[in-house]
Amino acid sequence: MSNDFYPWQNSAWQQLQQMRQRLPHAILFYGAQGIGKSEFAERFAQSVLCENPLDNGHACGRCVSCGWFLQYGHPDYRRVRPEVLDGEAPEGEEGEGGADNKESKKTVKSTKAPSKEIKIDQIRALGDFMNISTHRQGMRVVVLYPAEALNSAASNALLKTLEEPPPNTLFLLVSNSLDRLLPTILSRCRKFSMDLPSHEEALAWLQQQGVKDAASWLSEQGGAPIAAYEKAQAGSTEEMDALLQHLADPSVDGMLKTAERLQKTPVTQSLTCLQRWMFDIFSAKFSGRIRYYPRYQKELDLMASGVEVGALLKALKALNDRRAIADHPLSVKLFIEDMLLDYEALYAKRN
Repeated sequence: MSNDFYPWQNSAWQQLQQMRQRLPHAILFYGAQGIGKSEFAERFAQSVLCENPLDNGHACGRCVSCGWFLQYGHPDYRRVRPEVLDGEAPEGEEGEGGADNKESKKTVKSTKAPSKEIKIDQIRALGDFMNISTHRQGMRVVVLYPAEALNSAASNALLKTLEEPPPNTLFLLVSNSLDRLLPTILSRCRKFSMDLPSHEEALAWLQQQGVKDAASWLSEQGGAPIAAYEKAQAGSTEEMDALLQHLADPSVDGMLKTAERLQKTPVTQSLTCLQRWMFDIFSAKFSGRIRYYPRYQKELDLMASGVEVGALLKALKALNDRRAIADHPLSVKLFIEDMLLDYEALYAKRN
């Protein structure tokens, strides 16, 4: 792990260094998904544990502590995240570092489908870690992401720890969505905002990575460069292309066929696509601007002209409400059908 950040993170790092003399017991890094927050938090964790940090606050990369950290085996570091993320970076967030907690290592070998949640056993597993002396008589660090993956029981268990934090322990939480966290957890963390890079900065970075049609990928990911890079590497899926085409020309038959195709794709991916499409309709109607899907400018302008404002606002709110249950729908097919048919109903009179 080098000391080079993504270019848009340098100012955030400098701001963070102002807190080094009086670190709080918990810092919550928050911002849009796909900008490198988890990697940023892990780099900070390494620098806190480093025995010879550089003048700019970066880890030296050469001491014993850094050696352990880079081999994912530092005895004073734990990383807590859903089982589904073990062995890969979270979507839109790159970076590995430090030791996972032992519970995660055991459960990832299970024949059960890996969980998308952070469970109470993972929080409880931190007990022994926090109740023994640190290995190097320094700090111990826990990095947890994404914080919104905490289930109810795990959230309450973490809250108890944050209310009575053990000495010499720093919690670094990472979140893409503050409104999905308990207000009591928010109140016990020092919140640290991480902003999207400018369009020019993000575009320049993507072009340096050799991404073709970088502007389109960046737009479709809401200006988040790492998410755009990952999607560009994976390539556009036939399912999402089919969804966009049917959104541009909605019909009951088309929506039902699309729902059938989308059953095996993550529900949140389809929901996010529709949310961004409808945001573009809203934006086109009131400002003439397209944020996410500029390649569909003509179609979006047409959709904007054919929908009433009140109905559009109601539909946007309904989509936002659906996100709360998107990770655990009772039936994937019915969830997607219902969502797409509600959208088609906005234009039923036109058809």
